[in-house]
Amino acid sequence: MVLATQKSALHRILRALFYTLAILYLAGTVIGGAGLGWIAVHPFSHPVTPRETHNAEAWARENSVNFRNVTLTAPDGTALHAWYMRPSQANGNAIILLHGVSDNLLGMYGFGKWLVENHYAVLMPDARGHGNSGGMASYGIREADDIHVWVDWIEANDSTRCVYGLGESMGAGELLQALPREHRFCAVVAESPFASFREVAYARMGQPFHLGPWVGRTFFRPTVDVGFLFVRLKYGLNMEEASPEQAVVGLKTPVLLIHGLDDTNIPPYHSDSIQAKNLTSVVVWKVPGAAHTGAHAAAPRSSTEEFSSGSRRIRRR
Repeated sequence: MVLATQKSALHRILRALFYTLAILYLAGTVIGGAGLGWIAVHPFSHPVTPRETHNAEAWARENSVNFRNVTLTAPDGTALHAWYMRPSQANGNAIILLHGVSDNLLGMYGFGKWLVENHYAVLMPDARGHGNSGGMASYGIREADDIHVWVDWIEANDSTRCVYGLGESMGAGELLQALPREHRFCAVVAESPFASFREVAYARMGQPFHLGPWVGRTFFRPTVDVGFLFVRLKYGLNMEEASPEQAVVGLKTPVLLIHGLDDTNIPPYHSDSIQAKNLTSVVVWKVPGAAHTGAHAAAPRSSTEEFSSGSRRIRRR
């Protein structure tokens, strides 16, 4: 009798523990998914300050570079902001530089100065929801049209032989998603791109635990699904559409993907997945020792050589 009573008590404790854990998991899934969805479309980003703009203008004057602080309106009414720099001895080519999440155009300013010194005109936009641009981040769903508008602006305000694109992380994914509609790019370089927003969400779920994307695909998959549903219902954004790997299918524009082999933020298999969709136009360069968007720091000389040789290899295909 005593043993039966003890077993019954143990069963009640285990049942109560199970229900408690189930409720906590359900609550965490719903609250966590909605919270992560909100954060995804409202990432923190510092505005570009007047002092930073003043310093960039001063550098431009000292180096005989035409500097323009540009604001235009996207088709959906969102105000977009960018800097445009054109050297006095321009080579006739322009490059659009696209930054990563929670950054602003200053994240690409070092590249911009280097390219200007090599006679390229450079446009550095703040992505929507970042810096001084309005709107909310959509990871390529709406930014693809913004890039199209920026190419229009370049063609209307400067005579160029070729427009190129260089994007990092989020900017890399946005750049690739612009290509099915925007055919005026002569070639693009995308460093540390994500294959799809869903796949990168799985990878991010595993990062706090130093585990792979399998954790996101299994234990945290309901949380990801809730986040996608929240964003779709509240903001009308279907994040399933944020998919660079689908954007490159059938693409003719030459694409060079760069991915650091030590990238734990967006693992290198993302670039492999993108290239697998288009083996004709897409080339991948994997950089030993490079972390997320760290190819230039890990291999500065090779980066310069690869930028030029990558496009030549693509064109020969």
